Amino acid sequence: MNIHEYQAKGILRRFGVAVPDGHVGYNSASAREWAKRLGDGPWVVKAQIHAGGRGKGGGVKLARTPDEVRDIAREMIGMTLVTHQTGPEGKLVRRVLVEKGCNIARELYVSLLVDRSTSKVTLMASTEGGMDIEEVAEKTPEKIFMEAIDPLVGLTSFQCRKIAFSLGLEGKLTNKAVHLLEGLYTTFIACDCSMLEINPLVVTAEGDLMALDAKFGFDDNALFRHPKLNDLRDYDEEDSNETEASQYDLSYISLHGNIGCLVNGAGLAMATMDIIKHYGGDPANFLDVGGGATIERVTEAFKIILSDKNVKGILVNIFGGIMKCDVIATGVVAAAKQVGIKVPLVVRLEGTNVDKGKQILAESGLNIVSADGMADGAQKIVQAVAAC
Repeated sequence: MNIHEYQAKGILRRFGVAVPDGHVGYNSASAREWAKRLGDGPWVVKAQIHAGGRGKGGGVKLARTPDEVRDIAREMIGMTLVTHQTGPEGKLVRRVLVEKGCNIARELYVSLLVDRSTSKVTLMASTEGGMDIEEVAEKTPEKIFMEAIDPLVGLTSFQCRKIAFSLGLEGKLTNKAVHLLEGLYTTFIACDCSMLEINPLVVTAEGDLMALDAKFGFDDNALFRHPKLNDLRDYDEEDSNETEASQYDLSYISLHGNIGCLVNGAGLAMATMDIIKHYGGDPANFLDVGGGATIERVTEAFKIILSDKNVKGILVNIFGGIMKCDVIATGVVAAAKQVGIKVPLVVRLEGTNVDKGKQILAESGLNIVSADGMADGAQKIVQAVAAC
C-alpha cells in the first residue's frame, strides 16, 4: 500500500522527523487560505498523486503570493499529470499540498528498505538528492552508501554517524542527522514499512535537516495491525481491478497485453507470463488465485480478467497439489457458465486427479480447449487470439 506525500509527512511529524509546515487542499480557495495561515511566502504547491517525477511533469510549482497559490492550485486540481512513473495515461490530481518554502543549501537522499539478499533492513544514502536513485546507481554508484541493520540491535548511533560523515555532514549537523535517521528507522519498524524514502533530504541555509519529500510503502500483510494506516488508503489512486481482486484474496496486477492469465501460485504465474511472451503473445495480467481456490474466487477472477477490454483470450494454468484438478475443473466450468465467456479459453491442468479434471472439462459442453503442458497451452492461446 502507498500513501500521499502529505500523509507520509504527517506520520514522520509524529515520530519527530523534521518536515516543512504544510496542509492539503482540495480546492483553490482552501489552498489560498492555508497559504495565508502558514505565514509569509514563498510557498510550494505540490500535486498529490501516487507517483514520482511530479516536478518534471508540472506538478510542483513555487508561488510568492496567496493569489498565486490559488491560481496554481486551480490549474493543478483536475489536471491529468503525466510522469515517467504514471505511464502515458497519467493520473488525475484531486488535491494539492501547500507548504512553506525553505532555503535549500544541499539536497541529499536517504531511504530504508528491506534488502532480501541480506534479510535485513538497509539504510541507504547518497549525496545526490533530488535525482532518481536508479540513475545514481547506474552512473555514479560510488556515491551510494549503505548500512545493513541488525534486527536484534537496531540502527546504532555509530551507523548513523558513519552515514552522516559519508554525506559530508559536520558539526551540529552530525547530531541532527543521527536524530533524524533514528527517527526514520523507528517510523519504519513501528509502521511495518517495506520502504521509506526521503528524496530530497535537505540541508537548509539555517543549518537544519528537513525531509522535503517522503514516500512510504507498507507491507500489506501487516496492515491488520494498523487500522489507522489502512484508513489512509486512496482507492482512486489504485487500479480498480486490483482493488476488487484484493477483496477476494486474489493477487492481481494489471498489465498491457491481451491474454488473460488465471494461475495458482506466484512462481507459476510468472512462468506463465514468460512462456506466453516466448511464443509471441502478450499477457494482460498477473493473477494468482492461491492454493485454496473456491468456485467463488475463480468466478471473480474470470470477472476481473474479462473487465479488461483488451483481453482477447484466457489461459488457465493450474497445478493441482493441495487443490485437486477435478475441483479446479469444476470451478472453471461453473465460473465460465456464470460469467458467459465469449473469448477463447485454454485450460492446462496438471497434478492430482488430472485425468478426472480433463474429463470434466471435456463433458462441460463449453468451448474449452484442453492443453497438455505449459508450452502447449501458451501456443494454443497465442494462436487462438491471433485468429480472432
